Amino acid sequence: RKQWYQRRVRGAQRPYQKFMVYKSFPQLQHKPQLVDLMVNEGEDRKLTLVYASNMGFHGIDMDSGFVRLVHAPNPVPRGGIHPHALIKIPINETEQSMCEMLLCYDNDGVYVDNKLEQINDIKLQWGEPIASIAYISTGQVMGWGMTAIEIRSVRTGALEGVFVHKRAQKMRFLCERNNKVFFASIRGPSSSQVYFMTLKRKTGTQE
Repeated sequence: RKQWYQRRVRGAQRPYQKFMVYKSFPQLQHKPQLVDLMVNEGEDRKLTLVYASNMGFHGIDMDSGFVRLVHAPNPVPRGGIHPHALIKIPINETEQSMCEMLLCYDNDGVYVDNKLEQINDIKLQWGEPIASIAYISTGQVMGWGMTAIEIRSVRTGALEGVFVHKRAQKMRFLCERNNKVFFASIRGPSSSQVYFMTLKRKTGTQE
């Protein structure tokens, strides 16, 4: 597989035969754990790099390199936060590049607009500690907890479905393919099972 990839890269036209550094930020105060790119509202369509650390969520202006804090819980837990996902939510169907964003960490989710300003009247909160989160094509976000799978609206955070496990177990999202969501249970260092749920486009999600 590596040799196939190397042949494809060598055969590509310039400048695509190698990776090139676009921007570098070597002196960040907090180590990035998740990273995404946002297009800011306005005629200039400035780019902002959004990243999550164990201390909160941050934004970097791609032109100036200025770093600002987007969101952090108050107070920050002693051991820091556990960021799960940076989920882009298109503002409308005609302009897919203009997005709001759902910042998921620990048991919470905070919404920010495309200027990375917090939308104060909306917050997502899970019913239990979540091990894995995924945004799926039905416009919902799924959270895998120890005792249940929660399905919530990505735009409002409202609970739209819940599936209770027969026994407590840690589960993790794998992928979505052909109207199915695949996830795995982690039972130990050498034991795992893979499950799937079939998506029902109009009425929600169904096993």
